[in-house]
Amino acid sequence: MLLKISNFFFISLIIMSCATTKGVYTVQKIDTPIQLSGNGADEAWNNAVILSDFSYPWRAETAPLTEFKALYDDTHFYFLYRAIDPDIITKKGDLVEMAAVNSDRIELFFKGNDDTQPYYSLELDALGRTLDTKATFGQKVDFDWNWPANQLMVKASMDEFGYWVEGSISFASLRKLGLYQDDNILRTGLYRAEYVKGPNGKASPKWISWIKPDSKTPNFHIPSSFGTLMLNDE
Repeated sequence: MLLKISNFFFISLIIMSCATTKGVYTVQKIDTPIQLSGNGADEAWNNAVILSDFSYPWRAETAPLTEFKALYDDTHFYFLYRAIDPDIITKKGDLVEMAAVNSDRIELFFKGNDDTQPYYSLELDALGRTLDTKATFGQKVDFDWNWPANQLMVKASMDEFGYWVEGSISFASLRKLGLYQDDNILRTGLYRAEYVKGPNGKASPKWISWIKPDSKTPNFHIPSSFGTLMLNDE
């Protein structure tokens, strides 16, 4: 079992090491589009840097393993999450986006270089259900907002060890939303909601993050929770 898990987590370490600067992740460029499978089957992912520096910002215990990878080409940004979770909790219901709430999920937030402008959130569960929202820091979240049509694609899958979430986002949409200015920088928050059942059987989330936000209580909706994705064009 351990050997099977290691196929994703450790083999790529022979080729690429994790980003070495805290809060900065290097995104490698590729020549051909990623073929999304929902489990990172495209061989191009072997060239991506592995980011596994995730923790519970507001808990002393060790968080379950989470890994993130990203790549890009001339037209799209690609991401891949691997979440180890032997007890995946998904809210019952159909594939409507709000069903991702109260489910085990990963999250990506994007913001521009001006914190007074809107930031955008993608919350993606193990079934590939996507909740996309828009907000301004300190303001209410607009749950009715949708990412530009046909500019975001997501696939997900589950196995005996946990789940995968894989996706692509067009640079056209990132530019339209003011999130990318051709400066090779994406200001991004990377998070995970790990739902755990209590003694009463009710599930509640433990919050996992790449960056420890400047907040004494759980809150990712602040600028200090964001890191930097550097697009390597060499």
